[in-house]
Amino acid sequence: MRRAVLTAAALAGALTLAGCGTGSGSSKADLSVSASYMPQPVSADMAAGFLTITNKGGTKDELTSVTSDVAGQITMHSTVGGSMEEKTSFAVPAHGQLVFKSGGNHLMFEKLKHKPEQGQKVTLKLTFAKSGPLTVEMPVESATYNPSTGH
Repeated sequence: MRRAVLTAAALAGALTLAGCGTGSGSSKADLSVSASYMPQPVSADMAAGFLTITNKGGTKDELTSVTSDVAGQITMHSTVGGSMEEKTSFAVPAHGQLVFKSGGNHLMFEKLKHKPEQGQKVTLKLTFAKSGPLTVEMPVESATYNPSTGH
């Protein structure tokens, strides 16, 4: 009988500890998107896109695909040493960021169904390995837009 009571007490203690946390969702990914934009495309069939994905959670995640009604497909690329390479996914680190910017990681909108114009917004769906999808409204800016100056 004593053994059953000790086992039950140990099990109750373990369950109590398993339920403990910070209450801020730190044990899972907590994703948000900022600084998204598409420079107005200069070609009728291809465009680039940039954004920042922030993870305030304690678990890493992975961006596995991006889709939009404006393009036949969207591919993800990294640029290292001037060489562009297509990627099937990008890690979004815990308590960190995944940055897509000119000259670095970026999105390529291929087979455009229509050419987005400055002032319009393009809707994207970001799909992750663990978290639910995020929908993003990406503004189309001038072809020479610089996010650090806002012009």
